[in-house]
Amino acid sequence: MLRFTGPVVVQNQLLFASDWMQATNESLDGIPLSSGRGKGGFPAQVMGVGPTERHGATPHLFANLIACAQSELTLSTPYFVPDATVLEALCAAAYRGVRVALIFPKVNDSWIVAAASRSYYHRLLDAGCIVHEFKGGLLHAKTLTIDGKISLIGSSNLDLRSFDLNYENNILLQDKATTLAIAERQQSYITRSEVVTLPTVLAWHYHRRIWHNVIATIGPVL
Repeated sequence: MLRFTGPVVVQNQLLFASDWMQATNESLDGIPLSSGRGKGGFPAQVMGVGPTERHGATPHLFANLIACAQSELTLSTPYFVPDATVLEALCAAAYRGVRVALIFPKVNDSWIVAAASRSYYHRLLDAGCIVHEFKGGLLHAKTLTIDGKISLIGSSNLDLRSFDLNYENNILLQDKATTLAIAERQQSYITRSEVVTLPTVLAWHYHRRIWHNVIATIGPVL
């Protein structure tokens, strides 16, 4: 978790007030907003999205960030059922030499999501992505770090439910020190993970591979 101060707090307050008033019809005009003042800091932007906002905003955000990576990116998410835009962006980054490290839970609280996620492993590994499966429980951190200076954290998973159905709140920031702290946390996840290799996936029994692919066909409703 991160604690933010400064103008980005006002952005979060306004987003909360907007959602609250829309859901309850209760005015929050009397709640004072943070002054947002402070020295130093770094650029940060709140990203509030949902089904009543522009369609495809979240996958487009992820795809554009991934496309901007020049040397490395690390991503953790508990639920990985991406659309074609994000999947292609990850593979394209790996093909052009970016070190793409992905961290998923080894044991998911949804067996059906776990099966759908693993249907993408062959494609990711063939492109050169590194897939880690976290063994310390259901890793629920949704983090993305890029080139040691850009981070995205928040509530969005890389699945179609987050992309199309849920209201989500993410914060995009540019700061080396904060990104380093997040990257160190990501590395702590990796040390508690096992690497999934392409030979391992190719050695899966064909019944298992068929099962994963069949489940992936219902990805839009997961």
